[in-house]
Amino acid sequence: MAQHRIIIDTDPGIDDAMAIFFALNSPEIELIGLTTTFGNGHTDLTTINALRLLEIAGRSDIPVAQGAPQPIASAFEEPGAVVHGDDAQGNLNLPLPTTQAIQQSAAEFIVEQVMNAPREITLVPIGPLTNIAMALQIEPRIAQAVREVVIMGGNALCPGNITPAAEANIFHDVEAADLVFGAEWPVTMVGLDVTQKTIMTAAQLAQFEGSAKATAQHLNGIIPFYLNFTREVNKLDGIFLHDPTTLAYLVAPDAFKTEKLYIRVESESFSRGKTWPASFMNKWSTAWLNRPLVNVCVDIDGARISDLILERLV
Repeated sequence: MAQHRIIIDTDPGIDDAMAIFFALNSPEIELIGLTTTFGNGHTDLTTINALRLLEIAGRSDIPVAQGAPQPIASAFEEPGAVVHGDDAQGNLNLPLPTTQAIQQSAAEFIVEQVMNAPREITLVPIGPLTNIAMALQIEPRIAQAVREVVIMGGNALCPGNITPAAEANIFHDVEAADLVFGAEWPVTMVGLDVTQKTIMTAAQLAQFEGSAKATAQHLNGIIPFYLNFTREVNKLDGIFLHDPTTLAYLVAPDAFKTEKLYIRVESESFSRGKTWPASFMNKWSTAWLNRPLVNVCVDIDGARISDLILERLV
């Protein structure tokens, strides 16, 4: 039996595709469902992409539940087409999938799965946290029933990537993020502090071309769009492995350095979306009072994790 039974909440997305395929190629992980959200595209599109990715992987037996189209308290502005393409898959414009999402909403699916298997299911949101917050609102007891929540998002000790202050997933639904970080459940934050230290170089990415795997061939087709973006914007001859690094935390947690911090998400000022950390020494400030501790990844053996992800994907 796999060590981790997980639901990935996702907005596929090029690095989301890498994360999903990593999970499917990791014997330590059993992927029991995908739930979809907005972010790298609108939710209708990301749901199509989730179904496509499972079809490419030969795993259409895994259910996909469509999630929220908007944040819980604001409007969704623009998808990340500049990073992921208009179709959020590198502008490959793939045919429509032959399968469909299940009738349950993402939040309903999360609640049902967690409550039916107490302390067995890990939630791995790698997009905005709307569906996770909505699941909490539907059934607060999931906080006691979930095994763990491992989040790709936030930036405790480094600048943001969508604004100088904020990381994109948190920024896209600030209110949901603050609810999730404030719930009494075990949360690990895998944010920019570590994902921007985990880079797959252009030379490593070239290995996908020679792989016989259908999943690797799909990645070979979509990654160049993301690589062109990072070359132009970040002056980096490679890509950041944001989402797959989050899945790799489940497989190799000893490659990560973590600190227990109290997290609040800024919602009012020019630093909207910033995940502000507080240690035990300064948690008494009113904003952090009575907040639960969050397991925050603050450093990583990036080369080890990059090699692990490449090994599982090629």
